[in-house]
Amino acid sequence: MNILVTGANGQLGSEIKSLVNDFSDLKFFFKGSSDLDICNFLQLEKFVVENKIKVIINCAAYTAVDKAEGENVIAQKVNEEGVLNLVKVSKTVNAKLIHISTDYVFNGEAFIPYKETDDVSPIGVYGKTKRLGELAVLNSEIDGIVIRTSWLYSPYGNNFVKTMLRLGEDRDELGVIFDQVGTPTYARDLALTCLTVLSKSKGQKISGKGKLYHFSNEGVASWYDFAKAIMVMANVNCNVKPIETKDYPTPAKRPHFSVLNKTKIKTDFEIEIPYWKDSLGECIFKLKKK
Repeated sequence: MNILVTGANGQLGSEIKSLVNDFSDLKFFFKGSSDLDICNFLQLEKFVVENKIKVIINCAAYTAVDKAEGENVIAQKVNEEGVLNLVKVSKTVNAKLIHISTDYVFNGEAFIPYKETDDVSPIGVYGKTKRLGELAVLNSEIDGIVIRTSWLYSPYGNNFVKTMLRLGEDRDELGVIFDQVGTPTYARDLALTCLTVLSKSKGQKISGKGKLYHFSNEGVASWYDFAKAIMVMANVNCNVKPIETKDYPTPAKRPHFSVLNKTKIKTDFEIEIPYWKDSLGECIFKLKKK
């Protein structure tokens, strides 16, 4: 089975690349935006047809949450138009599509974990454009699913874990927001889930039981809890103090609560999801070895 991974140089794409040896029956084509522009349909179609692609895992996205407030045209081009192109080409060659989305499609006003059936109401450009990308897949007739995730980190790229480690080494004290709650997600766990979904769906539709799923690690944390755990596990001597959202204003408003209910993906694909602190420890161990 030939698989195209778009956005291959990002966190999730890099983690999928690190797992390919465990899925020797699959042939992967990893493409970053400079190699393959999902917003260029003719280029995309040519590559997919010539390489007989049967599955696309879309890790490509405009993810700069704050910059998106001033770059809404670019964000929409990548997060909606690019996905529409992937849907169109998937229909042309009868390929499966796994599209990654975000907890930012919710407004954060809930108090129990969000289910796939809950209403969405994104509060910023990033969330709104990602929702449009979701709809491109959900409203299509292709064999495709959307997996929403949250607070992604890994040893690759830029993320909260690497930022905290860098700042923690340079400063004696850091203020981190405690009134935004969600679940940190190790990109490797999400990558493994994407490949498990494909592995368990051979000869069947990946969208056979539903087109929309939630995935994050297990458990709940604030950004403050997350930062404290990072410092302890990495043995960094930096005092992390809790602050409120109002004390750290940003161009884009963040959801105050974005915990995801993962029951559906665990049931449909028989997946066991690790606790967030266990996965964080694994990631930090890898970072310390670098």
